[in-house]
Amino acid sequence: MTGPITLSPEVAEARANGAPIVALESTIITHGMPWPQNLEVARQVETAIREGGATPATIAVLDGTLYAGLTDDQLETLARAKHAAKLSRADMAVCMAEGRTGSTTVAATMIAAHLADIDVFATGGIGGVHRGADQSFDISADLQELSRTPVTVVAAGAKAILDLPKTLEVLETLGVPVIAYGQDQLPAFWSREAGLRAPLRMDAPMPIARAHLTRAALGIGGGQLVANPIPPEAEIPRETLAPIVAQATKDANRHGITGKGVTPYLLQRIFELTDGRSLDANIALVLNNARLAAAIASEISDMRTKPA
Repeated sequence: MTGPITLSPEVAEARANGAPIVALESTIITHGMPWPQNLEVARQVETAIREGGATPATIAVLDGTLYAGLTDDQLETLARAKHAAKLSRADMAVCMAEGRTGSTTVAATMIAAHLADIDVFATGGIGGVHRGADQSFDISADLQELSRTPVTVVAAGAKAILDLPKTLEVLETLGVPVIAYGQDQLPAFWSREAGLRAPLRMDAPMPIARAHLTRAALGIGGGQLVANPIPPEAEIPRETLAPIVAQATKDANRHGITGKGVTPYLLQRIFELTDGRSLDANIALVLNNARLAAAIASEISDMRTKPA
């Protein structure tokens, strides 16, 4: 093993030149969409980042090697994988030690991004406090990771299947900056508004980039969450979505779905209950997040190369 992470040639060149890079998680590829749509969307997201002036670095473990940046052939191999593990902080090292293949969640992607000196990471939505967590204690490792790993994460908020008020409360307790982009309301994944006021608001990539660098200069650990609302034309309004999420959650409980199986089950059930509309919205918000992440990464790169 030559090092903990292997950079693709494209990512290695960008890092050597101080050019902007955006990390991407891979669970959406292996667990979020069917073949071949998963590969098509992965390519679209990478293209959106390149068009935004940054280099995409999709993160995954392939045959025991942790990669930051995949070639197109590797991306297709991952998209076709039948039994890829869903990796978080707890099991990424084991997957690598056993020479297996796995896709990275938000927490694992943040760890890999930091190893690769990547400042910005774009995803769909973060994990958080699951409904009924007072009984199940089901809380995503994403929240702790945001408090400890210095990466700016661009997401459309937390997934709407979660207990959003408790998720926000935990993030505040952990000292994670939760920044709504361009609005006062916290977005809720498929919906532009969660019915919760965001603790912070920023309206442009430059101050977000400056905040990222200022946190590092102050020695403050952890990252920041940029909650970027889904484009208006793609959203499913909260009042439409709420009963659908409630039904999907009830179905999951009835079938005894627990642990890592909860999120994929709920997303699939909501896809069925919305006649596929949730997947269209998911694609739109991921692309939207990729564009904003590329802009933030570009600002960080400029500030490092042209300090004020």
